[in-house]
Amino acid sequence: MLLSEIKFLVLKDIKLEFKQRYAINGILLYVVSTIFVSYLSFAKIIDPATWNSLFWIIMLFAAVNAVSKSFVQESTSRQLYYYTLTSPQAIILSKMIYNFVLMGVLSLLCLLVFTALMGEFVVNYPLFISALLLGSFGFASSLTMISAIASRTNNNFALMAILSFPVVMPLLLILMKVSAAALSVGTVSGNMKFLAALFMLNAIVVAMSYILFPYLWRD
Repeated sequence: MLLSEIKFLVLKDIKLEFKQRYAINGILLYVVSTIFVSYLSFAKIIDPATWNSLFWIIMLFAAVNAVSKSFVQESTSRQLYYYTLTSPQAIILSKMIYNFVLMGVLSLLCLLVFTALMGEFVVNYPLFISALLLGSFGFASSLTMISAIASRTNNNFALMAILSFPVVMPLLLILMKVSAAALSVGTVSGNMKFLAALFMLNAIVVAMSYILFPYLWRD
């Protein structure tokens, strides 16, 4: 039952995204324009450390912009309608899955454009892609829950920005460490503890959201 509800809600979000393509187009424009400005500013002095820092800074702000609309765009009447149809666990899990898909596509596109303009510094692509996918899921899961909390206030985006950075900072620090290893001679096995830490952080966020979101949903 839960899986069927999640599938229905994910398909609903995908259909809504295709109907309101200005949102995803705006995010893509932000990512491409930010990378292009970085290219104009740093093309002559780029190095692996700068490349790594710029990439994750762009990814962080893109994630906040992409996921912040998860619950903010839902009207009160629509949320009440969902409340009568499905469980709160299905709501939060479907939002996380949809945002993970969105962040996965966005991160791979960002990597493609960033590499094309800023140069190819990645040595170990399996390690970097692993970190990128785990980071995308981490951004999606943590920011989805923060978006749910922010949607209960009148100042949605400001609260979203305030709450998001302390929450994603540990995730971001681990991601930068793993990706820095991928830019040198680091291997997947040599960085398994960091990948395991990313996985555990994601699992904790999902578990806490699954437990706590029903209490937030009732309000």
